[in-house]
Amino acid sequence: MKKIFLTGAGLSASTLIKYLLDNSEKYDWRIRIGDVSVDTVRQKINGHKNAEAVKFDIFNEAQRDEEIKNADIVISMLPARMHHLTASSCIKYKKNMVTASYVSEELKAVKDDVEKSGILILNEIGVDPGIDHMSAMKIIDGIKEKGGKITAFRSYTGGLIAPKHDNNPWNYKFTWNPRNVIVAGQGPAAKIIVNGKYKYIPYHQLFKRVTATEVEGYGEFEVYPNRDSLKYRKSYGLEDIPTMVRGTMRRPGFCKAWNVFVQLGATDDTYTLENSENMTYRDFINTFLRYDPNASVEKKLAEYLQIDEDSSTMYKLRWTGIFGNERIGLKNASPAKILQKLLEDKWRFEEDDRDMLVMQHKFEYELNGVKKEIKSSMVIEGKDHTHTAMSATVGLPVGIAVKMILNKKINDKGILIPIKKNIYEPILEELKDYGIEFNEEERDI
Repeated sequence: MKKIFLTGAGLSASTLIKYLLDNSEKYDWRIRIGDVSVDTVRQKINGHKNAEAVKFDIFNEAQRDEEIKNADIVISMLPARMHHLTASSCIKYKKNMVTASYVSEELKAVKDDVEKSGILILNEIGVDPGIDHMSAMKIIDGIKEKGGKITAFRSYTGGLIAPKHDNNPWNYKFTWNPRNVIVAGQGPAAKIIVNGKYKYIPYHQLFKRVTATEVEGYGEFEVYPNRDSLKYRKSYGLEDIPTMVRGTMRRPGFCKAWNVFVQLGATDDTYTLENSENMTYRDFINTFLRYDPNASVEKKLAEYLQIDEDSSTMYKLRWTGIFGNERIGLKNASPAKILQKLLEDKWRFEEDDRDMLVMQHKFEYELNGVKKEIKSSMVIEGKDHTHTAMSATVGLPVGIAVKMILNKKINDKGILIPIKKNIYEPILEELKDYGIEFNEEERDI
């Protein structure tokens, strides 16, 4: 019998939990799931005989140590900022750990301790990061094995609403953590390289620097740069590549309208507004605009950002209710929290809605003097409101990796991401059983 301890049972963990339960009989697993909400866990395990729910506090070191000491492997689906706490106990008791999140600076700092303990901490094994790494490395390794030289790599991902449930002018709903959407792109400048030229894109320019792409059967999308595209050059073995861009996908027109909130300062989470609970949303927007008692808020905003009052961008803004007289009702709230409250209502992911995960890679390479392009695209729609496309694409790779580690199919040690063939090949192969598969097109250019 193998004991699995999973921390965190939120939205992204639903399909992972189902995968673990579905495989528990065959592999003789016992799954213990810890979360601040034990009711959430009980609902997801639905009385399964091989699972147990426990109220869990990651900051309770004694409880954390006890749970991890008694496990054969640990999965952390908590927010990324908490993974180092889980890792500290895994190091202490020599337990392997799997997480879908980026390798944090805190984890990098304990690299030597992880190696000394002889354990594996496998990170970035969700969707983005995760499936993006694995599907990209499959193509990269294939091109290199043929003797080709890769000259450009662009990788895009978007968590969106499925076309049949796309019924608002933004073509967007919150299918994952709303806060992450509100503050997306803040922090260090996005970093890309294009034709050998480094480009650093600060937050206030991010949503202006969009490019277009198309996915067969799903139409057009726009892409804005995502974080640091440069750091994966070494991981992918593409240190000298002239062009490398990672981006986030949205439907056309989204970025131009979202940029209004960015330019106003409405996505700022670093300060609070006095008397915010008594403000209306119209008052909120007006706080960012010049004083002119004779001009409407709409007119001042349109003039400030040089937008036509009758444009599709203004229509999107009006549709949110941001110019309305509804009272905000949040005390001492930051601009970002006020905007999130409004949009959580307008962009609500309804019970009958289905989400969609879109991913696309574009490679350019040279082989025997011929320039070629590979376009690899994947689209998956959610099954229901619980087992969403986001939940599936995050949770299934995690679950498969855990199975492989327990079955000694992955024996690597250290802090890793899934870029090695012995890891990515079997995971990508099994994902096909769940409809997660890429369509590849190749042509001469």
